[in-house]
Amino acid sequence: MLEKPDSLIFDMDGTLWDAVDSYVMSWNEGVKLENIERIFTRADLDHVMGWERGKVLPYMFPDETTEEQEQIYETINQCRAKIIPKHGGVLYEGVRDGIINLASKYKLFIVSNCPKGLIVEFMKWANLQDYFVDEMAHGINSMPKSHNIRLLMEKHNLQSPVYIGDTNGDSRDSRVANIPFALVTYGFGTSDDFDLKFDDFTSLTNYFLDL
Repeated sequence: MLEKPDSLIFDMDGTLWDAVDSYVMSWNEGVKLENIERIFTRADLDHVMGWERGKVLPYMFPDETTEEQEQIYETINQCRAKIIPKHGGVLYEGVRDGIINLASKYKLFIVSNCPKGLIVEFMKWANLQDYFVDEMAHGINSMPKSHNIRLLMEKHNLQSPVYIGDTNGDSRDSRVANIPFALVTYGFGTSDDFDLKFDDFTSLTNYFLDL
C-alpha cells in the first residue's frame, strides 16, 4: 500500500492525451519550411514519444549538424504553436472529469519532455489550466524529468508526490527522483517497474480518491 500522496505529477503525452496527429502536421510543415524533402508519419512520431530533444534530433536528422538540428526543431515548434490551439489532440477517456475531481483532493502538476510552452497549450486547449498548480517542460531547461520533478518538489514543498506516466523512461526518472511511479497502460510505451498500474484513467482517479 502506497503512502498517501500529497500531490500527483503527470506526464502529458500518452498519459493525459494523444496529440500525435497534430505533432505529425507540425513536423511536416516544419521540415517543408526548412526545405527538407521528408514526410513524417504517425509511426515515426509514436516511436520517439517521451524522448528528450537531445535523443530525438540525432535520431530524426542523423545527417544534420547539431546546429542544423536545433534550427529545424525550432521551426517545427513554431508550427506546432500554431497548430495545437486549432487541432489539439484527443483526451484519453476519463481524463477531464478525473483531473477535476483529483484537483479537489491533491495538488496536481505536469512534467513532460516536451518543448517549452506545449504544456500550457495543452492545458488551455483542454480547459484544465485551473486544476494544475504548476508545470515543467524539458524545453525550458533541457534537463531530464527526474531533475524537473525535484525542482517542482522543492518549489512547492511536496513531501510525498507520485509520478504518473506511460513509459519505461517515466519509471526510470521516478526512481532517480526517488518517488513512487504509477504506470498507465494505454499510452505509447510500457514498463515492468512500477508501484501502481492502471489500465484506464477512471480506475486511476478512483484509486487516488479512495486513499
